[in-house]
Amino acid sequence: MSEPDLSTSEAPIRVLIVDDQHLVRSGFTMMLSVEDDIEVVGDVANGELAVAAARELRPDVILMDVQMPVMDGIEATRIVVGADLGRVVILTTFDRDDYLFDALRAGASGFLLKNAEPEQLVDAVRSVAGGHALLAPEVTTRVIAAMVTSPGGAAPGVASAPGSSPASPAATSATVGSHEQLARLTDREREVLVLMAQGKSNSEIARELFLGEATVKTHVSNCLAKLHLRDRVQAVVLAYESGLIRPAESRPHPRG
Repeated sequence: MSEPDLSTSEAPIRVLIVDDQHLVRSGFTMMLSVEDDIEVVGDVANGELAVAAARELRPDVILMDVQMPVMDGIEATRIVVGADLGRVVILTTFDRDDYLFDALRAGASGFLLKNAEPEQLVDAVRSVAGGHALLAPEVTTRVIAAMVTSPGGAAPGVASAPGSSPASPAATSATVGSHEQLARLTDREREVLVLMAQGKSNSEIARELFLGEATVKTHVSNCLAKLHLRDRVQAVVLAYESGLIRPAESRPHPRG
């Protein structure tokens, strides 16, 4: 499973915006509509409407809020991704969202801050439309780390720390499954997976391991194929679930 290149198609990227706040939807629509290669094909106020709109409009990218009435963004993401109706980017204010890890597990391709600058929004849409996961280290790594360590929201499949309550049978089973998956990797591929989970790009991994970028890309593709993962976001989730990387090991990059 290789990481696809950004699309060079002349057809505009079709975007669906899902948020229960009208101002958020209209603001994102305004920012995206000025781009020649992006078309906002619809905006809706809850997850149920999002699923219906995705089936009808077949967007390339869906910008999805988490907490909404009728159907939340997690369930909508699970349905949309399961039916291959588009790639989902979770919208968040990041002040508090206990459901973001679940959204990743539901198949979201990453996160986007609601206060993102217009160029960040545009870059995110183009990147995800091209098949890349949106792994902003300051958001993704911190959220997953918080979910791993939070008392009531530990990520499913992560072993309990010494002195804490024993993991549930379901969590233990998930952890065993994760370790069995990791056993398929070579030592070098495990190194690459750890660095991916720290939010590093292919070029940064290449510098750290003294490898060429093409070689790193091959290792990343091998990791995804052997672990049966869709993209780098799922690789990050697995790395945390299996205990291959712990919150203290994550090194989010500074902004800019």
